[in-house]
Amino acid sequence: MIYTWFLSLNPVWQALIGTTFTWGVTALGAAMVFFFKEIKRTVLNAMLGFAAGVMIAASFWSLLAPAIEMAEAEGIPGWLPATIGFLSGGGFLWAVDKLLPHLHMFNKESEGPKTSLSRSILLVLAITLHNIPEGLAVGVAFGAAASGYAGSTVLGAIAVAIGIGIQNFPEGAAVSVPLRREGLSRWKSFVYGQASGLVEPIAGVLGALLVISMKPILPYALAFAAGAMIYVVVEELIPEAQNDEKTDVATIGVMLGFAIMMFLDVALG
Repeated sequence: MIYTWFLSLNPVWQALIGTTFTWGVTALGAAMVFFFKEIKRTVLNAMLGFAAGVMIAASFWSLLAPAIEMAEAEGIPGWLPATIGFLSGGGFLWAVDKLLPHLHMFNKESEGPKTSLSRSILLVLAITLHNIPEGLAVGVAFGAAASGYAGSTVLGAIAVAIGIGIQNFPEGAAVSVPLRREGLSRWKSFVYGQASGLVEPIAGVLGALLVISMKPILPYALAFAAGAMIYVVVEELIPEAQNDEKTDVATIGVMLGFAIMMFLDVALG
């Protein structure tokens, strides 16, 4: 009954609900700061690896593959929008990376323009930056499902939301717990940690609105979200997960994350 009700909703509302779920899971992860002051580096590496695996799988199974299929259905070479959109997504994140001051988890020096912002704010900005493509991916997936293309379904979009939500749990903890270690109170660490996920509903709604109002750009939008997600994986998640002696733990995390997201997408999509 709930699923039937959900199907009856406008795709923008579906995207909002889906990304509100992913933000909520981020908040649940951030709440771990009330129970732990530190996370073992090995556990954190596994979390980051898992998040990377989910994002890699979602980029292909949920975004690039449907983009290619949609383009070919319209008589356009499948590689064209996939390539243009993918590189544009990565280029967009690269530009934002240069324009927005932020701090990666284990770095001492911030990136982007010089700023007087505190380390805690810069860390939250870094995570917020890579939550943009996650929200966009969910929103575009729901918008694609409403387009009528055989390769995109509401169940497939739900699978994307579930996959992103699963990896947001460790991500939320990976923000709030280090903030606690920086000296913030548990409450402030939680508030900042969950706030890093608030951008997802915004990006999700914008993504859904964009693709349902301009259907021809849909394959490009799907590939754009994929490129942005892969940029985050290669720029941030994998380097930070591998920045330790026990790299095999992070690698196993990537494999598990990829397998779970692939299962969700193939089984539900």
